[in-house]
Amino acid sequence: MKDLYLVRHAKSSWDYPDLRDFERPLGSRGKMDAPIMAEIMREKGIVPSKLVSSSARRAQDTASFFAKAFEGTTWEIELVDEIYEAFPDDIQAVVHGFDDAWETVFLFGHNPGFTVFSNRFTEGFRFDNVPTCGIVHIQGDIDTWMDFKPGQAKVEAWFFPKEYRI
Repeated sequence: MKDLYLVRHAKSSWDYPDLRDFERPLGSRGKMDAPIMAEIMREKGIVPSKLVSSSARRAQDTASFFAKAFEGTTWEIELVDEIYEAFPDDIQAVVHGFDDAWETVFLFGHNPGFTVFSNRFTEGFRFDNVPTCGIVHIQGDIDTWMDFKPGQAKVEAWFFPKEYRI
């Protein structure tokens, strides 16, 4: 069994117009949503084998909040440049390259790629948009990440911040 949790980066800040898109940090809402969503995953007993992130700052910052939530393990977040501005086929290639020893991977990245990629694995519905800090769980009854593809894996659940804000 392989479980992929696509985590779109939390809401970024637009306070620094001179920064390149790649360098934008999280905004105040992102700093609020990321720890909440990470804690929800921890409370549900979902423990990742690996955290993999786009090398863009806002994705790395989001991944760091999740790493803190899963205390007891020293998390090294694997950075993958190809996730930034990735098309769905690029995301598929990244997933196919995962170590088969990893059963549960949290992958931190961006739209529109994450929404389009997620929709490849839906049955009977489509996501209009995976929101910032939204999480889509895709599960495959497979032994190797190379077999992770539509027909072999499907969306099992999703967790969006607006469902948990008070």
